[in-house]
Amino acid sequence: MDAGHGGYDNGAQYGGRKEKDDNLRLALAVGQILSENGIPVMYTRQDDVYQSPSEKARIANASGADYFISFHRNSSPNANQYHGVETLVFDNNGIKAEMAANVNSRLENVGFRNIGVKERPNLTVLRRTNMPAILIEAGFINSDQDNQKFEQNFQEIAQAIADGIMDTIGRGQPAAGGTYRVQIGLYRNFSNAQYALNEALAQGFDGEIVYEDPYYAVQIGQLSSLDEAVQLENRLRQMGYDTLVVKK
Repeated sequence: MDAGHGGYDNGAQYGGRKEKDDNLRLALAVGQILSENGIPVMYTRQDDVYQSPSEKARIANASGADYFISFHRNSSPNANQYHGVETLVFDNNGIKAEMAANVNSRLENVGFRNIGVKERPNLTVLRRTNMPAILIEAGFINSDQDNQKFEQNFQEIAQAIADGIMDTIGRGQPAAGGTYRVQIGLYRNFSNAQYALNEALAQGFDGEIVYEDPYYAVQIGQLSSLDEAVQLENRLRQMGYDTLVVKK
């Protein structure tokens, strides 16, 4: 799950509303629904930090995720000029195109105008990710009509997107022979990764450094179920860590 923009990059803005905030709120809500349905979820960000599009793609590629889902809000030159949802893909082929169409269809069912699936091969997060990738434009941020839907039907919108994803890939299954870990850091420099691991070890956690070219990932635990991993993730987040559940 990728919440578009973040940090000093607010994305589109309208009447005090910042796209980065809507993106993060929606990414976390959809991720929670998918997790509850047995699908492991990883995030490029879970708080208000800046990442360049290239960094988002690198994080996704290093995570080993099967799909990349990016959340955005659209914007038009003039307020209330357009309304509706569209989903962007590198090219309109394969499972990513199927997922994009399924997401749009589900969002249409909750009241949005369906603008369609559009090819955007120039977008970095679609071009440089190694896995099937879609970018969801969840309504226009400068459309009062879309914003009203976004607020009044937020949970239904999150559920619709999750259902569109699961229509494509199916519901999750319990881990069979695999294990889950919680990633607490991703570093280019080994010494920085070692420092982070030593801090975690001093706090009583078990962990290791996993090299995922060109990064050193610090991963904690070795758990047999997603529920256990989520519990550990929540504990680590309460301690101030930025976390990511990964399946090995």
